[in-house]
Amino acid sequence: MRALSGALLVLFCCSLSPGFAQTGTPVRATTPVNTPPSLESGASRRVTLDMVVTDKNRAPVFGLQQADFALLDDKQPQAILSFEAHGGASTAQQTPVQVVLVVDAVNIGYTALSYERIELDKFLRQAEGMLPLPASLVTLTQAGAEIQPVATRDGKVLANILKSKEFGLRAELAGSQGFHGGVERARVSLDALERLAAYEAKKSGRKLVIWISPGWPLLTGPNVTGNNHQALFDVIVRLSAELRDARITLYSIDPLREDFGARAFYYQSFLKGIKSASQTENGDLGLQVLAVQSGGLALPASNYISDSIGKCFDEAKAFYTLSFDSPPADGPNEYHNLQLKIDKPGLTARTRTGYYAQP
Repeated sequence: MRALSGALLVLFCCSLSPGFAQTGTPVRATTPVNTPPSLESGASRRVTLDMVVTDKNRAPVFGLQQADFALLDDKQPQAILSFEAHGGASTAQQTPVQVVLVVDAVNIGYTALSYERIELDKFLRQAEGMLPLPASLVTLTQAGAEIQPVATRDGKVLANILKSKEFGLRAELAGSQGFHGGVERARVSLDALERLAAYEAKKSGRKLVIWISPGWPLLTGPNVTGNNHQALFDVIVRLSAELRDARITLYSIDPLREDFGARAFYYQSFLKGIKSASQTENGDLGLQVLAVQSGGLALPASNYISDSIGKCFDEAKAFYTLSFDSPPADGPNEYHNLQLKIDKPGLTARTRTGYYAQP
């Protein structure tokens, strides 16, 4: 993972990006981070996928077997080399998954942030503060992203940490307003996501990252021009690999209660996998886009953020993990589309939508 540098088409260069602080003080990254293994020449072609199966009521489904699934890579059937079922009443061991709750104070106004904090506090304190899964907290501000490093099932602990945070009124980043402020918010947000992926990659198991935010600006439209398509494509490929290597399923929750318009669904224009640099647009790196492509959900604006958080937790009650070997690519960073088919009527299987294969 490397700091986002010059990828956004409207930006010629970026400074070093904020890193993670585990001691309560944001820090700046100064040490380069290695390229993820999936991008290294000669790396193993083994691909691990976490998948969720839901019924018509969007409830997670337990008890399925490997024979119930078929995996297609660019429409070609692939042999499933390993298969694990997690969760369910018959499973005695703890489900191997953790949750990371991201409170985004960079891409939201003060009023909406206050409401978000109230709703998150309500979720964390319900059921006497006993969370269904271990969770940790990340807060993103202009100064950088700050992480509470130890996951806990004690929601009251996380609620008290959140209560102690002082966010203040949002100011434009780097002294910029309007469009240029949007560019800087997107840069800070994407850098934080990359660094979170690097941090979580050191841990075993699956991770659900629940990012509570309307998302950073998509910076895409008729008045947005640039010629840095290759740099943008490189970031898309790298971030895709980093999220997969860390086994992160990303969920976005829009906390803007009043926003039920076209803006909330514009991200759907960018969900298709990018095969070449010439196809890239800044919108390909939108929060909601990355969430859906990772196998997660982009939940729209709602009057009850706490309910949306609960839906994300519910999806971890039962999930399945499989692996397969990627076919050799004809060249570097070759995009492969993934499809999961399930031999059960009324059920839907969801995993990441694609990946970049290497020769």
